Amino acid sequence: MNPELTMTLPDYQTACGCTDILMHTMERYFTQGESLEITDSIAEGLLRTVMAQAVILRDDPKNYDARAEVMWAGSLSHNNLMGVGKVQDWATHKIEHELGGMFDVAHGAGLAAVWGSWARYVMHANLPRFTRFAVEVMGCEMNYANPEETALAGVAAFESFCRSVGMPSNLRELGLGDITGAQMHEMAVKCTQNDTLKIGGLVRLYAADIEKIYAA
Repeated sequence: MNPELTMTLPDYQTACGCTDILMHTMERYFTQGESLEITDSIAEGLLRTVMAQAVILRDDPKNYDARAEVMWAGSLSHNNLMGVGKVQDWATHKIEHELGGMFDVAHGAGLAAVWGSWARYVMHANLPRFTRFAVEVMGCEMNYANPEETALAGVAAFESFCRSVGMPSNLRELGLGDITGAQMHEMAVKCTQNDTLKIGGLVRLYAADIEKIYAA
């Protein structure tokens, strides 16, 4: 892997690539079941690293060391190391794939636009996992009296990070503010093969659930 080969990428595509690395890790991190401490800790370290390097590359696109860190993180994220022992989710990816099929949007940007709404929709299925993400990855303070507040703060903090590197946090920011209900319904139906299957590992989602996530 030669980081110099990535230096001519547009800034937007660099941010999209960083976002996709993050999401490939998060699709394996937000799961049901018991925690696997070593896998979870590696994932959290990778997420923090990619976020930090994405900010560096926003300000210094030719930074060799930052690009090297991102490339190494991408290899670790995509080789399924973070998925060992996990029932993986992948709902965000599948929801975004339909966006990319209907509209001219970059994959990483579409993932950033979808994730926060998905997270708020499913977080109560494993609230401790979202509070851990908020504290260990996003640096939020744990509110033991109200864990939901901590989880929501973590989602909001991730959305703020996305915006800070030029990524959207919703469909309007993605340039799809005029998307119609009919289009959302069509994408949700296609995502579930005419509502004959459910997607996701953390929460199994029907077409109606996916429509609500698009609308959010």
